[in-house]
Amino acid sequence: MKNTILNTLKREVKPAMGCTEPVAITLGVARAKDLIGDSKINKVIVKLCPNVFKNGLAVGLPGTGKYGHKYAVAVGLAGLEWRKGLSLYEDICPEMVDVADRIIEENLIEIEVKDTSDKINIEVLISSDEDSSRVIIKDSHDKFILIEKNGETIYQDEPSKECSNEANQSIFNYKIKDLIETIDSMEDKDLDFMYQGIEMNKKIAMEGIDRELGMGIGTSIKNNIDKGILSSDLITRAMMYTAGASDARMSGITMPVMSSNGSGNNGLTAILPIYAYTTMVELERSKINKSVAISHIINSYIKNAIGKLSPICGCGVAASTGSAVAIAWLMGADYSQIEGCINNMIGNTAGMICDGAKNGCAMKLSTSAAAAIQAVIVAMDGKSVSSIEGIVGASAEDTISNLGKLATEGMAFADKVIIDIMASK
Repeated sequence: MKNTILNTLKREVKPAMGCTEPVAITLGVARAKDLIGDSKINKVIVKLCPNVFKNGLAVGLPGTGKYGHKYAVAVGLAGLEWRKGLSLYEDICPEMVDVADRIIEENLIEIEVKDTSDKINIEVLISSDEDSSRVIIKDSHDKFILIEKNGETIYQDEPSKECSNEANQSIFNYKIKDLIETIDSMEDKDLDFMYQGIEMNKKIAMEGIDRELGMGIGTSIKNNIDKGILSSDLITRAMMYTAGASDARMSGITMPVMSSNGSGNNGLTAILPIYAYTTMVELERSKINKSVAISHIINSYIKNAIGKLSPICGCGVAASTGSAVAIAWLMGADYSQIEGCINNMIGNTAGMICDGAKNGCAMKLSTSAAAAIQAVIVAMDGKSVSSIEGIVGASAEDTISNLGKLATEGMAFADKVIIDIMASK
C-alpha cells in the first residue's frame, strides 16, 4: 500500500504552468505545425471533446494576455517547441504573441466540438500549400496516439492508461481509513517532496493577492480583512490564499503551480487551505507533508469516481474534501470525524457545476475552501450529514460512490447543456 500511495503521488502531483486543456491544444497544434515546416498554412481545424472545449473557452493563456481556443491554436502555430510538452509556454515571448495576433486576423482557424464521451480528445488538422498533417491527443493531455503527414501514418499508439485514473485502480480498492493510516506511518523522507507544493502554491497565491490579478477575489478578501469587515480567521485565510492563487493562474500568469490529479486548480484547493492552517498553528514539516499527501490521495480517490473532467466541479467536491480531511487529521480527528468531514463536504458541495476554467473559478475555489473549514469544525464537534439524507451513504466510500454515480450518470445531460450554453456565446 505504501508503494502504491507513493507511486500515485509521484504520478499525479506535478508542477504545471497554465490551464492544462488550452496548453494541450497548443501542444497538439505545435506538433502538427512542425510536420509541415514553413510552408504557407491554408486551414487549421481543431476538434475538441466537450470537456476540453469547456475548460479552454475562457481561461487566460500564460504570458499572452489572451484567452480562448483560437488563440491557443494561434500560439501553437507561432513557434513554440512541442518537445517541451506541457511546459512549452515557458518559451512564450512578445514576438510570438505578435505572430499569433496576425494568424488570428487571417481567419484560418476553425474550432469544432466532437461528439464523443472521451474526457480528453484533441484532433488537429493542418493543410498548407504543400503538405497536410493530422495529430490526435487522447486520454492524457500530452499523450499523442496518432501522428500523420500527407495521409501517411508516422506514429500510432493505443490510448494509454499510464496517466489516467484507471492506472491507479489498485489504490481505490483500499479503504480510506487504511490509506490515511499508512501515510501517517511513513518516514519523514518518504514524503518530503510534498513540501514543494506548499511553497509553489503559496508563492502564486501571494502574487495574485498583491497584484490583484484575474477577478481580484483574493485581493478583495485581504482588503476587507484590513478594513476590519472580515476577521483574519481560518476560513477567511483559506479563502484568501486559494482565491488569490486561482486569480493569478486563471489570468494567465507565467508561474507554475503544483497540480493534483491533472488539475492545477485542484492542486491549489488541495494545498492552500492546509497552508492557511499552518499560518495559525505551528507544525513540524513532516506533519505538514503527511497532511498534504492525505489531501492529494483523497482528491484522487474522489476524482476516480467522478472523472478527471466532470460536470461537477472537482475543486468543490474532490480537492476541497482532501484539504478538509487533511486539516481534520492535523487537528487530531479520529476516523469517525474524518468520515464526517467527507460526508459534510459532499453533502454540501455536490451540486457545484463545472462550467469551464476561467477567472470566475476563484469564486468557486474560495467557496470550496470555506466549505472545507466548515466541514472540519462541524465534524470535529461530532456532527455530520447522516446516511439517511440525500446522496450521503453509510460510509465515506459509499458517499463517494454515490457522488460518482451522480456525476457520470445523472449529470451527463447537464454537461451537454452547459457546453451548449457556452458554445452559443
